[in-house]
Amino acid sequence: MPSPAPRPTIHIPGTTSHTIAPRTGHRSGEGALRYLKAGTGAPLVLLHTVRTQAEHFRSLIPLIADQYTVYALDLPGMGYSEIVPGASYDEPAMRAGVKRLLTELDLHDVTLVGESMGAVLALTTAADLPERVRRVVAVNTYDFRGGIARSSLLARVVVSGVLAPGVGPVVAGVEPKAVVRRILQGGLGDKTALREDYLDELLQVGSRPGYPTVARAVYQSLPSLIAARSRYPEVKAPVHLVYGEKDWSRPSDRQADKELLPAADFTQVPGAGHFIALERPDLLAHLLNAVA
Repeated sequence: MPSPAPRPTIHIPGTTSHTIAPRTGHRSGEGALRYLKAGTGAPLVLLHTVRTQAEHFRSLIPLIADQYTVYALDLPGMGYSEIVPGASYDEPAMRAGVKRLLTELDLHDVTLVGESMGAVLALTTAADLPERVRRVVAVNTYDFRGGIARSSLLARVVVSGVLAPGVGPVVAGVEPKAVVRRILQGGLGDKTALREDYLDELLQVGSRPGYPTVARAVYQSLPSLIAARSRYPEVKAPVHLVYGEKDWSRPSDRQADKELLPAADFTQVPGAGHFIALERPDLLAHLLNAVA
C-alpha cells in the first residue's frame, strides 16, 4: 500500500487550504494547485521563492489579513501542488499556474506580491493580465546570473551538483538538514529568522515522490527567469521594487531592473538578505497596508 501523502506541519491561524483542479482538455503538464486563503478585503496574491512554498509567508499573512483577502499559492509542483511527470517548470509554465489562480477564482483589482522567483512571476503575470492586476510588489527579483549560487561556496557546490549531467537527479534527492539550513541562512541577514519548524516543513515537502525532479528543473529554469526581464516594460500597473541590502543581486542588477521599470517605487531594506518575508514581514506589511 502506498504511504499517505504528507500533510503540512505548520498551520497559520486564520488560513484555510484550497485546491484548484486541472482544467479538462488542457495540456497534460497541468496539475492541481494548492493555495492558502485568509482575511477580507481586496485580493492580494503571494508568490513564494525558489525551493519554498506558501508557508514562506506564515509571518506576513496575519499582518495583512485585516486589509486584504490573501491567497498564498504553492507554485506548480512545489509545496503541496500536484507533481505531474514530464511537466515544465520554466518561467512561462510557472506563470501559467499563477494566471490559473487569478482566472479560475475570477480575481480582479489584485495586488501581486512575489519574492525572488515569485517576484519575476508577479511582474510577468501583470504584463499578461493587466485588466486584473492593480499593483505589483516585487521583492528581490531572481532574474540575474548565478542566483542562489552567489550566497556561499556551499550553495555553489550543491547547485552545481544538482545541475550536473548524470548525477544531478541523485544530488537533488539528497537534502541533509544541516546543508539545507546553511544554504537558506545564506539568504538571511538575521540567521535566526529561519525557524526550525519551517525547515522541517520544507524537508518534508522535499521527500514527496518526484520532488527532486521538480527541484532540479526549477534550478535549470533560471535562464528563463532572466529572459523574462524583457517583459517588465509591458507592466502597466504601479510597481514597487523591494531589495534587501544583502540580497544576492548586485547594485548593477538592481539598477538594470530600475531602468526597465523607471516609474517603479524603490525600497532597500537595511541589513536584510534575500528572504525578506522571513526577516522583515513587518516592513512588507507596512508597505502593503499603507496602500490597501
